[in-house]
Amino acid sequence: MSISLGIIADDFTGATDIASFIARSGWRVIQLNGITHYEVDIHDADAVVISLKSRSCPAAEAKKLSQQAFEWLQAQGCQRIYFKYCSTFDSTPAGNIGPVTDLLLDLTDAPMAVMCPALPVNGRTVVYGHLFVHGQLLNESGMQDHPLTPMSDANLLRVMARQVSGSCGLVSLEQVRAGKEAVARQLAVLREQNKRYTVLDAMTDDDLRVLAEALPDDVLLTGGSGLAGALAALGSRPQESEAISVPDAQGKCLVLAGSSSSMTNRQVAFYRQHAPSQAIDVERALHDRAAYLEELVAWYLAQPTSPAPLIYATRPADEVKAVQLRYGVEVAGAAIEALIAALASRLTQHGVNKIIVAGGETSSLLVQQLGVSGFIIGKTIAPGVPWVKDVSRNMWLALKSGNFGEERFFINAQELFHE
Repeated sequence: MSISLGIIADDFTGATDIASFIARSGWRVIQLNGITHYEVDIHDADAVVISLKSRSCPAAEAKKLSQQAFEWLQAQGCQRIYFKYCSTFDSTPAGNIGPVTDLLLDLTDAPMAVMCPALPVNGRTVVYGHLFVHGQLLNESGMQDHPLTPMSDANLLRVMARQVSGSCGLVSLEQVRAGKEAVARQLAVLREQNKRYTVLDAMTDDDLRVLAEALPDDVLLTGGSGLAGALAALGSRPQESEAISVPDAQGKCLVLAGSSSSMTNRQVAFYRQHAPSQAIDVERALHDRAAYLEELVAWYLAQPTSPAPLIYATRPADEVKAVQLRYGVEVAGAAIEALIAALASRLTQHGVNKIIVAGGETSSLLVQQLGVSGFIIGKTIAPGVPWVKDVSRNMWLALKSGNFGEERFFINAQELFHE
């Protein structure tokens, strides 16, 4: 059986995000973590998602990882390739969305790449090539303060122009609303103009459906999970059996927050009113990690297990900047992520089999630390965030991109446990 769609995702939470949107149309989806663990049986999969840790990598490294993922997917007979990046287009002028797109254009020999980060259900919309988050321009939405990929421009055509040498076109909202024939005509015009990249406007799920119906088979697909979900819906599969659903209540749960996004700050503040919590001391994470790790393990084990204890590095934007100025952006971030990943690994030895994680970089390192080679996609907690199960053991993870989910997300995830 050939794989209909092979997806290269630039981080782990983005991979589970897109996998969940495809799975809800009845597709059998397997997520593989990294590029070295390919012993998972995928022969029944309709789509395979490979999650990389490349979002914040230099362009050369991101291209190398993406090429390895592409070559493996191609060898499995994937009919179509999709490059998944964040719906907030996380990529500075020195970022790698453009360079990786260029690479995949060359590898697939596609005439054009379409760029569609829109995810209306999570408030990500594109109008006249400008990306909005819940009605605010991207660069005014809080993303301008992102510690790794601060976004200073909402105009995606300009963002792409800084990363690539080819020219970028636009399919406007008026053309989308005029229907799939109008979209197809505009794409044909842009091809004649030798546009190598095309940004797609979309404000609603209906807009995404029109785009999915209009896109020719030979273009390279890039974007968020919204367009992928619309494409999957066009070829929906009958559900032969319910997806592996949710974790059971047996075993312990742990909540970890590494993101400092505005939504994660709200989620942490809300959850702290309901559960025991412990803030991570950056100084000790940097200079006394071994002893500090043991203290955090002991603290967790001393807490009641429901609601699950929270350990967090989440801070408001001004505090994040102060930490970065004192310790350095990469040094502080790496120390916190390493501590969180090591903590998760240690606590699995004490009965933890359910971990809720906020933050893409944190999630990816944690998954690597746990040695998870692949996931089966379970029930959705919030749009783009499902429970996922390790293919080789009874370990469940909820990997949340920083700005996804509502305020009650950590509680909502635990309310899905079945007895």
